[in-house]
Amino acid sequence: MNLNKLPIEFEQRMRKQLAGSFPAFAQKLTEAPSISIRYNPKKHHHPENLEKIPWSQYGRYRAERPIFTLDPLLHAGVYYVQEASSMFLEQAFLQTVDQNNPINVLDLCGAPGGKSTHLLSLMNTQSLLVSNEVIRSRAFILSENIQKWGYHNAVVTHNDPEDFQKLPGFFDLIIVDAPCSGEGLFRKDPDAMKEWSTENVELCSKRQRRILNDVWPALKQNGILIYSTCTYNERENEENLAWLKKELEVEFLKLNLKPEWGIDAIHSNGVEGYRFYPHQAKGEGFFLSVLRKTRKEEESRMRGRGVFVSPSDKILGQLQNWIIQPEEKIIINRNDQFQFFPKNKTQEIEFLARNLYLLSAGTVMATAKHEKLIPEHALALSVELNRENFNIIELEIADALRYLRKEMLTIHSTKKGFSLMSYQNTPLGWANVLDIRINNLYPSDWRIRMAG
Repeated sequence: MNLNKLPIEFEQRMRKQLAGSFPAFAQKLTEAPSISIRYNPKKHHHPENLEKIPWSQYGRYRAERPIFTLDPLLHAGVYYVQEASSMFLEQAFLQTVDQNNPINVLDLCGAPGGKSTHLLSLMNTQSLLVSNEVIRSRAFILSENIQKWGYHNAVVTHNDPEDFQKLPGFFDLIIVDAPCSGEGLFRKDPDAMKEWSTENVELCSKRQRRILNDVWPALKQNGILIYSTCTYNERENEENLAWLKKELEVEFLKLNLKPEWGIDAIHSNGVEGYRFYPHQAKGEGFFLSVLRKTRKEEESRMRGRGVFVSPSDKILGQLQNWIIQPEEKIIINRNDQFQFFPKNKTQEIEFLARNLYLLSAGTVMATAKHEKLIPEHALALSVELNRENFNIIELEIADALRYLRKEMLTIHSTKKGFSLMSYQNTPLGWANVLDIRINNLYPSDWRIRMAG
């Protein structure tokens, strides 16, 4: 980055904010950003030669950036490419939430899915994640990334924050990773710097307050709210939280930090927060604060007519063989499409279906067509898949990439019917083996378009 291109007002404020450490900060902005990924703990690929991100058990730094698009393991949900600083969410979750209880969690601004997939790795499988995105195109990207991650205790919604007022006191934990001015991404995303202005900062601050105010009723008494942004700006961080403290009854929670992490602990007007600077911590600019709702909140009444239909006994028996621990799951039929999610969260998901716009719920496992069950792509990527009931075709890298491009496959298999296509013992999706050809069933919208 050319420091001469820094917005003048931004530079002036940062010089004041950082004082003597501004030159070190400015120097870091001229250097390449770090590259980091986070592994899926249920898909078992953990190279030990990668440097660990100290505040995340599953986070790793990469020494150089590979062509991620051409790595089949990315498409299989083995890992997620995510900025290291934002993985600090893990500390906020582990230090303030009881992971043993089945809880309801909302990731309000969920796309593209970094924090949602991270939360799924941390929550127990009897808990429920509602991952929401207000922009429709981004909501579909969010749904895709959650399907790749392979967990069945997630619901993807496409709603405005104010819609969650229909769910008073429903959530034990809400994450608001608020849209912001993006100052912390300047060296990673040049467009963020081009779009920055003091007017945009003010607009972001007002939008953030509206979002917080709209979603607040959905948090139960003693529930936890984690607020984060990728900006250094106090207007969007400390001042917003001071406003929240003044308007509502909240208690800020302190997190335990290790000095070597290089994270700034913020204490300002009763607000507790944590700020990342690239010259102190190995990551981009980031801010996070954790607070507890102390005000009593009316809680949602979930009674009502069930909206889900069960499959026939014949189909149910077949589908139960396709997944592990079927006794802990409920399988439903929605328009001849079958999906499953945690049995203990059936009432909650029915309540969500009556009040929100659901893009997906749990894992879609099959579609009925002419009295035949066609396995769905999400099932292939599910960590709940019982592989013993399916033929598996192991692919080398060249064939794996052909499969992910949805190209013709020339591999040989003696077993006919639906088969799992696998790379390094990790499912990529389905193919239908016929007498004279193999039908590639990889989703058209997801196919790789990059040559190489």
